[in-house]
Amino acid sequence: MIKNFRTLTSWGVAVAAAAATIGATTGGPPHPSPADPQARPTTGQGKETRTGPRPTESRRIATSVLDGDFRFTLTALRSRTDPFAASVRLQVFTFEDGAWRESDRAPVGEADSWFWFPLTGRHAVCAFSTSGTEPAPVAVSLLVTPSIGCSPTESFRIDDGQIVPARHAAPPSP
Repeated sequence: MIKNFRTLTSWGVAVAAAAATIGATTGGPPHPSPADPQARPTTGQGKETRTGPRPTESRRIATSVLDGDFRFTLTALRSRTDPFAASVRLQVFTFEDGAWRESDRAPVGEADSWFWFPLTGRHAVCAFSTSGTEPAPVAVSLLVTPSIGCSPTESFRIDDGQIVPARHAAPPSP
């Protein structure tokens, strides 16, 4: 009987501790202040808080270089309003005077229409095709999610360093 009493007592303490934890997370008393007065910045001292917008987090997800003349990059840009959303930017660089200079940029898909984590993870680029012909065709297909799979291919062409979406491209002349 004493053994059962200890079990019930231990169980009662666990329930009381769980209730105290739930109360603290659902509007109970706030956490106590740090004991060390130096651990908490005060007005005019310590860390400054950022009041402006935070910089956009970006990650290069693919690069292609053609004959040392053109460089194409796909960059994921994390949304400032939704931490799970992202945009993708296609950039074209030309090699001039010994340095790469951006000649144009264009969005791939709509702004914030991609998911950040699949886009910046492994196997994010399903297809990234470039060619050195004039005008240079570029095709891009990216992972939407692992369960959905790859996006439809979006096509562009590069005319004199400028990006032209394929849907606005002029038909080839006969």
